[in-house]
Amino acid sequence: MGVALESPDQPEVIQLIAELDAYQDTLYPPESRHALDLHSLKQPNVLFAVARNASGQAIGCGAIVLGDEYGELKRMYVAPQQRGGGVARQVLALLEGQACERGCRLLMLETGPRQPEALGFYASSGYERRAPFGGYGDDPLSVFMQKRITT
Repeated sequence: MGVALESPDQPEVIQLIAELDAYQDTLYPPESRHALDLHSLKQPNVLFAVARNASGQAIGCGAIVLGDEYGELKRMYVAPQQRGGGVARQVLALLEGQACERGCRLLMLETGPRQPEALGFYASSGYERRAPFGGYGDDPLSVFMQKRITT
């Protein structure tokens, strides 16, 4: 398996994002979902990573939107049949490393309380809960986390 920065505008990556959207549709109402669309993911300040299996099939993805004060982790997803093998950790490690190389020292994210696996993953990766940030409001269906990163 390999992980690299790639364009999100690829049919199989778009399919991964659609799977993530369909999954989140079952968990949260639209007003509690804060996903980025494909156009937003293609902006120059976005790092987008894709994990591929040995045959080159896209099996996971994630993004960081780089801002002036912090980067925001978005669109982390691993295909269900690929979970448990370290794919998400490798995607996150690449994104964190690339963000750090670009001068980012603080990463933040918003996820939801109905995703205990994601909460556990982020906590085990060094993310700590925090108050809402940026344009987010206080929503019982949002959990906010952050992590300081260094080289």
